[in-house]
Amino acid sequence: MKSPLTGAQIRQSFIEFFIQRGHTKIASASLVPGGDQTLLFTNAGMVQFKDIFLGTDQRPYTRVVNSQKCMRVAGKHNDLEDVGQDDTHHTFFEMLGNWSFGDYYKKEAIAWAWELLTEVWGLDKNRLWATYFKDDQGNIPTDMEAAENWLLQPGMNPNHVLPFGRKDNFWEMAETGPCGPCSEIHIDRGAEYCDKQGIPGHVCQVNGDCVRFTELWNLVFIQYNRLSPTDLEPLPARHVDTGMGLERVVSIIQGVDSNYATDLLSPVMDTIQSLTGDDDKQRNEHLTPYRVLTDHSRSAAFLIADGVVPGNTGRGYVCRMIIRRAARFGSMIGLVEPFLARLASVIIENYGDAYPELSRNKKAILDQLTREEIRFRRTVEGGVSQLEELLAELKENGESILDGSKAFDLYATHGLPFEITRDIAREQGLDVDEAGFRTAMEEHRLISGSGKVFEQAGENNVELYRSIEEDLVEEKLLPAGGVIYDPYIHERESASFTGNILAMVRDGLPVDQAEEGDTIDVILPETRFYIESGGQVSDTGIIMGGTGWIIKITDMHKPVAGMIVHHGYIERGTPKVGDRTQATVDMDRRLDIMRNHTATHLLQGELRKVLGEHVRQAGSRVAPDRLRFDFSHPEAMTPEQLEEIEAGVNRAILKNYKLRIANKPLQQAINEGAMALFGEKYAEEVRTITIGDDEIMSYELCGGTHVEQTGDIGIFLITSEGSAAAGIRRIEAVTGHAAYQLVQKRSRILNHIAGELECSIDELPEKVNNKLEELDNTHKQLNHMRLELVAAEFTQKLQQVPHVADIPVLVSSIDNADVDTLRLMADKFREHHPSGVIVLGTIVNGRPLIIAAVTEDIVKRGINAGELVRYIGPFIGGSGGGRPIIAQAGGKDPEKLPEALEKVIPFIQSKLKI
Repeated sequence: MKSPLTGAQIRQSFIEFFIQRGHTKIASASLVPGGDQTLLFTNAGMVQFKDIFLGTDQRPYTRVVNSQKCMRVAGKHNDLEDVGQDDTHHTFFEMLGNWSFGDYYKKEAIAWAWELLTEVWGLDKNRLWATYFKDDQGNIPTDMEAAENWLLQPGMNPNHVLPFGRKDNFWEMAETGPCGPCSEIHIDRGAEYCDKQGIPGHVCQVNGDCVRFTELWNLVFIQYNRLSPTDLEPLPARHVDTGMGLERVVSIIQGVDSNYATDLLSPVMDTIQSLTGDDDKQRNEHLTPYRVLTDHSRSAAFLIADGVVPGNTGRGYVCRMIIRRAARFGSMIGLVEPFLARLASVIIENYGDAYPELSRNKKAILDQLTREEIRFRRTVEGGVSQLEELLAELKENGESILDGSKAFDLYATHGLPFEITRDIAREQGLDVDEAGFRTAMEEHRLISGSGKVFEQAGENNVELYRSIEEDLVEEKLLPAGGVIYDPYIHERESASFTGNILAMVRDGLPVDQAEEGDTIDVILPETRFYIESGGQVSDTGIIMGGTGWIIKITDMHKPVAGMIVHHGYIERGTPKVGDRTQATVDMDRRLDIMRNHTATHLLQGELRKVLGEHVRQAGSRVAPDRLRFDFSHPEAMTPEQLEEIEAGVNRAILKNYKLRIANKPLQQAINEGAMALFGEKYAEEVRTITIGDDEIMSYELCGGTHVEQTGDIGIFLITSEGSAAAGIRRIEAVTGHAAYQLVQKRSRILNHIAGELECSIDELPEKVNNKLEELDNTHKQLNHMRLELVAAEFTQKLQQVPHVADIPVLVSSIDNADVDTLRLMADKFREHHPSGVIVLGTIVNGRPLIIAAVTEDIVKRGINAGELVRYIGPFIGGSGGGRPIIAQAGGKDPEKLPEALEKVIPFIQSKLKI
């Protein structure tokens, strides 16, 4: 019997169960991992807690519960190819999880899991099985603690507690680092679920090869630190990390045989059926497209809600690929008009309460889905048609693998993603060389000069700084939380502070003193220097000591939680550990940074007002001399829009709004509508910046430093607007001192031009227009005179046209001509010679150009203008092409033009077999 619980109720009951047991509910992290460049997408619930396991972060809680949005469509965890083929795989899914960070351990985790599954959700105890770790290599101790705790659970069948080895029951974050045994809970769904029935020798069993036994929940016990493939050491603090797929557990509780039949996804399946008009039999026949559309519409909606814009690289490529793949599967079942927005609306309605970002960004989600579908319809026909030709050639040649470079050409030229090319090939029993495709894409990236989307973060000496911090805390030179960090004290006043040098690091090693000229890292008990974050650059300044030494601080780092490092070089003297210091932030530079940072907030508010609420920040750079702001928008801005935005920001500056700065719980700020930076990592308590009185100009989460009131910015000037990536625009601007310097520079230029034209600045537009009109008339007269001179010279050449056999052939270089002039000369030749060949060359802007014309009767004799220019084009460092009767070639080497023209007669002679 189906359970009356809905998917939303099951999600909520999981969370409430653990809240009642002292857990803090944490909101799902974004699908874009904040501050983690090693992952394309968040692919597990533990991603936002990696820093805790690694010991580089601290949190104000030790027990946590949440439902995490996950994407598995890239890298090691990639379920894309399986989506649609069965009832269980998804690109997007929700992971229910509870965590303990050095708090409770196996006893509680196992007991609570059993209680939730059997007492709260009512699953049959006789159908549940549990596994524990027993090393198949004999090196790691058997997890008897987990086994014994499972046997203590009321109603647990002792025969249902089974040991398994490393493949199934040992979890590792990476080749080194935190790891530990895990314990999985499986459910026996009954013999009717076995998909291997009738196969001789098959036995249904846990971790077997049929789907009768389904894994429900994985309880990971992190208790070791792996130092090498063979060395493990116990961790000082042990953690619990559990994960359970919501879709899977809902399908079991609701008693359905498919994730797509749960109330989480069945409304989308029903909407597809209403759009196609299929009856139930046709729906079952089209299950693969139905499942793909359901999965992909959900994935795309969540990606766009988290700020991912469909594009050509990285996350944008994945988002675009998913949308286009869905569009293609839709066309297979007769959906030719844009339809994904309809499906996404159902997703937003079903999931909006649990994930408010869907509702907040509904317009952007629907607009971008429809825009991508329309764009894909425009380009897909040509790409698919060309792919079909390539696949037909493969079959004719008895081959089965499409060359990867050809697959990349389809993507680069027609926007046909590799995954769609592979789908179509496999539907015909063929495949695509994926390695070749990736190689071609990388070569294209290098040639185009674009950087890798995701670089591995540079190594820093984490262990060294962690050790330094632990020693300083133990010696009570630092509090338990580490270095006191408050860059907001005296945001406008002199940010000077005192303290002793606690430690110094030079060339990766701790030192007690350093010499003049050394590059050094300095640790003080507190700091007011800002550490680069959220696009704002680090502060600079100086640290001085009583003996007269000076350290110039050029950068700031945070290598591990609680450890803040001042990086710089010793300008004078010999500082020593223990020296009393006075540290001072460069406040002139800080103020310029603050002006630019506050201006980015005003800019985002104006962009959303003028362009629409789909605008989302996609990155920024706030430096003392300028600001850069990237945002989602599908097209270039008009001059009028730029002018309106610049004016709006300056109006807000002149209104001199006082900034309201407050610390709030993250979820409260998000629910109030605070804007968050795409891809940024936020703590549970966040700093919010509000600008505006009756009308809120801007409300953002921001850890940066800001002016007290907008009037401090001075003036805001946009210096450029352009494309930063597919679907991402970039504005650069200046404020304060830099803006004043720009105004001065422009004023000097205007005054100089006005002086040269002997007019006032106000009269410049009219004066310049008059001068341009005069210049245009002069150019027209010169062109006319040049054409007359060229025509006169050419008329002389027409009097004595040489012949090759019986064919008039004129080959000549014409000075001071352009392509239109050459074409006119070719027409004039054909008026005098109804049968013949003419080849003319000239130099245009330092580059050689050749025009060839052949009358139709000569074409029939085997002399083709297109073939002729293709032959002589390489001699001028270029290429050529065109029709048989007229064609054109261009090159890079003007000095080779005579040599290229000399090749014409031999070419004609070879065609005539002379």
